[in-house]
Amino acid sequence: MKKFAWTLTAFAVALLLQSYTTPAHAQVARTWVSATGNDNNYSAGCPATAPCGTFGVALNTTTQGGEIYCLGPAEGNPESTVTITYAVTIDCRGTIGAHATYSANGFVINAPGAVVTLRGLIVDGFVGYNNGSSAGLNGVLIQAAAVVNIEDCVIENYSQAGISDTRTGGGTRLFIKNTVVRNNTGAGIVAAAAAVNSAVLENVQSVGNKYGIAVASGNHVVVSRSVMSQNTTAGVEADPGAQVSVDNTEITHNIVVGVQAYGTVTLANSDISYNSAAISGATTSYGNNRIFGNPESSTAPTPIGGASPDYGQQ
Repeated sequence: MKKFAWTLTAFAVALLLQSYTTPAHAQVARTWVSATGNDNNYSAGCPATAPCGTFGVALNTTTQGGEIYCLGPAEGNPESTVTITYAVTIDCRGTIGAHATYSANGFVINAPGAVVTLRGLIVDGFVGYNNGSSAGLNGVLIQAAAVVNIEDCVIENYSQAGISDTRTGGGTRLFIKNTVVRNNTGAGIVAAAAAVNSAVLENVQSVGNKYGIAVASGNHVVVSRSVMSQNTTAGVEADPGAQVSVDNTEITHNIVVGVQAYGTVTLANSDISYNSAAISGATTSYGNNRIFGNPESSTAPTPIGGASPDYGQQ
């Protein structure tokens, strides 16, 4: 009898332990979201045949290193910040993968050591939701990750920055490609991670912000085939200790200055035109830039090696 009682007790304990260790639902490598989806579908793994309604719920059922796809317009909960804490790809190319927030950040990436990719998203912080509430804070706030890729996105209308990289670990990377960052009250893009952070912008339009890109000390940034335009202070700004290389880029129609160089800025094959002033501070040049139509006095770039001065300087 004692042996039987002990067996029942052990069985009960085993069942209790299982109830605490078994997840409420299985995680899967690929999940789907849609504005017409239902977050109750998380228990089924948010499959394409029964998508979830929000990115946050889909993240809870997607494995580390997994992928979240959009089936048509996505994210029907405009007040929620999407917080990413592990390696994942959110891919909404070919659909309207929209996420809007008011009074909050759009996406927060806090995934130490991970690779996180955002692709094909419209991230909008505009005022007007919830009876005219205040705009969102940052479109994408990067707090921790080894590598962040932002591709084919539109990030707009935030009260602080469109993309703000504030990682503290050092040795990190940021890659932004084929992306529009516009109409943000602060900088379109803030590269302010700890040294050394490497950032590459390719075919990026940063328009109508305070700065097109603002680069802090310890950040090494390459800007290629991009547009920095109509920003209220500067198209490109480099703090002391920052290093910025600008190639084949339009820096135009910025209200105060095209390039504000407190740090190291190198210019190549770019147009710096129709700003109030072209350049403030010391820059270097390969001599193939076109600087014209800037009515206020500017600092001429220093030619590199045997390069000729840039033509049309104003």
